[in-house]
Amino acid sequence: MAPHHIRLPYRAPMSDVQHAGRRPGPRFSRVGWLILVAVLCVVVVLAVLFVPRLLRERQYGQLTVPEGRRASQIYAAVDQALKVPEGTTAQAARTAHLDLPAAAKGNPEGYLFPATYPLRKDTTPASLLSYMVKTADQRLTADRITSYRTVVIASIVQAEADRPADMGKVARVIDNRLAKNMPLQMDSTINYALGRSTLRTSHADIRTNSPYNTYKFEGLPPTPIDNPGADALKAAAAPPAGDWLYFVTVKPGDTRFTADYQEHQRNVREFNDAQKNSASGASTSSGPAPGGSTSGGPASSASASGGSAAGGFANSAATGG
Repeated sequence: MAPHHIRLPYRAPMSDVQHAGRRPGPRFSRVGWLILVAVLCVVVVLAVLFVPRLLRERQYGQLTVPEGRRASQIYAAVDQALKVPEGTTAQAARTAHLDLPAAAKGNPEGYLFPATYPLRKDTTPASLLSYMVKTADQRLTADRITSYRTVVIASIVQAEADRPADMGKVARVIDNRLAKNMPLQMDSTINYALGRSTLRTSHADIRTNSPYNTYKFEGLPPTPIDNPGADALKAAAAPPAGDWLYFVTVKPGDTRFTADYQEHQRNVREFNDAQKNSASGASTSSGPAPGGSTSGGPASSASASGGSAAGGFANSAATGG
């Protein structure tokens, strides 16, 4: 019987690549393990050093400063936000070395820029005020504003203008009256002198003996009267062309500008009539913000006043970070 031969199917020899695919995972040598352990130790050390710092720097809340708030109001808001005794921030403003222009003579009014500021565990009144001043400096630098005079004008614009669209014209009225050596007769400056904000200004008010009384004294007040925002600063730096000398906000959204005094008197009378018919005409508030105003003197026993209240501070609860 002839031998029976069995033929097996041919298999090509495995390549080196195929062999490599069957090899087990990478194995570290003794030196490799030492390097891995060293790297892990470095990571642990860095975590010990920096995690506590990150925890300290977590955000504990925020403080929103609206446009047109006075320094005194901001001080009170910071006291409340940081839960420090009343008057702490005002004292810090007098002793902190804030980076203010020489013309400010250490008074930060006008340079506490309206914005939302984070509050951290280590935030102090002095550090927060410094942050606000630094923010103002950055904004002024970006807008190429270097004049203290411009900031003073912007603060009046902020208090007097009914809306951002009117700010340029209000700034032009101020410039035009200064150029003609006319008293500004801005009610918002009297409100600042008296530490109040009302919608009506009496003849007794305009006799107030204060350098901030722009009915009695020509020129600008000695300092800003609030802390203006970006729109007011831009308006003061580059107001539009125009011959306006007077304006009055008869009602919200209706501010009338004119170069004719008789026309202005008619507008003021219309304002006074509207106030008599409105229960809100006699309301008062604790802080200045854009509101109806008149420039050019009272036409009756009372005239419109800048700086009527609108809004307030927003101080949020603590947030994680």
